[in-house]
Amino acid sequence: MTSIIPLAEIDPQLVEALLDAAFGSDRHDRTAYKLREGMDMLEGLSLAAVDQEKHELLGSIQCWPIALTDEEDRMYPMIMVGPVAVYPDFQREGIGRAMMTALLKEIHPDDPLPLVMIGDPEYYARFFGFTAEGTGGWTLPGPWEPSRLLVRSNPAHPLPKTGTLGPWTR
Repeated sequence: MTSIIPLAEIDPQLVEALLDAAFGSDRHDRTAYKLREGMDMLEGLSLAAVDQEKHELLGSIQCWPIALTDEEDRMYPMIMVGPVAVYPDFQREGIGRAMMTALLKEIHPDDPLPLVMIGDPEYYARFFGFTAEGTGGWTLPGPWEPSRLLVRSNPAHPLPKTGTLGPWTR
């Protein structure tokens, strides 16, 4: 049986091995890593999926403090979701979806902090309400596919149409 627990309860070396298996050992060169450079993960929102019987780590989801800085140098704090990782042998078993569902239960629907991620637009739109609409004028500190830069936000708190994403530094 799979349980979702705080990621802080998992040995960091096991998490690193999972991320290498899911994304490759060159993953640190990706733009998503530059977005959260120097930040500590948000422990209360970072989760792990474990097999209770075998005591094995199956997957993890991490969240990070980032911000969108507009052209007037105003920062809009956000939560970056990712990486969402599942060991290749356990992918397509609903583990990633279970972790994302558990994460979203921790966030109040009226929370003004948007969630941002780089991911599959069809999947994350269909199941979790993420969209690339409104992110087309944002820039990142490295290469990215604009259709994969996704946001999930409260419409009562509009976001700038242009700006640069990076670590939350204030």
